[in-house]
Amino acid sequence: MRSSLAWSAAAAALALLGGCRTTPLPAPAAPPWQERRPQLQAREHFELKGRVAVAAAGQGFNARLRWAQRGTLSQVALEGPLGAGGVHISAQGGDLDIVTANGARLQNDAAHAELSARLGFDPPIASLRYWILGVPDPGQPADETLDQARQHLTRLEQEGWRIDYAGYTAVGGEWLPARVTLERADVRVRLLVDDWQS
Repeated sequence: MRSSLAWSAAAAALALLGGCRTTPLPAPAAPPWQERRPQLQAREHFELKGRVAVAAAGQGFNARLRWAQRGTLSQVALEGPLGAGGVHISAQGGDLDIVTANGARLQNDAAHAELSARLGFDPPIASLRYWILGVPDPGQPADETLDQARQHLTRLEQEGWRIDYAGYTAVGGEWLPARVTLERADVRVRLLVDDWQS
């Protein structure tokens, strides 16, 4: 009898629990852009993996992208149909160093020339480290278009480039870009971020 009563009580409790639904908590209000912008610009350590589609000088290609930021050092790996394969880029301050898929190492002017030949344009690595975080390069004037409700950029214009932010993803309590398009003259670069590590 006791076991029957206990079973009935347990079944009733499970039925009650099954009928309960958790109401999702509302997302916290986004901090003001004037507060978020300098915090993101000051971020010195992050990593991302993604894919890029580049159209430049009448040609195009797709590549996998890995970016690791360590202080002022940007390390970028592009892997895909870039002539002989991929390229590894290291940039710090005004110094640029690349290693091609066949092991050739080039620096500064020679590295810029090689990137221009392979990509169809010379990428602004120093500013890109900020643009991929969804903020302007603090060292250059910029025009910003802000999503007032979410307090993040939808468009940025800087150094002759137009950067459109079509999607964001939550990363450790922060919203970071997931889909970005960069355009200037006859160059268009689309970035799809698959994974952020901040």
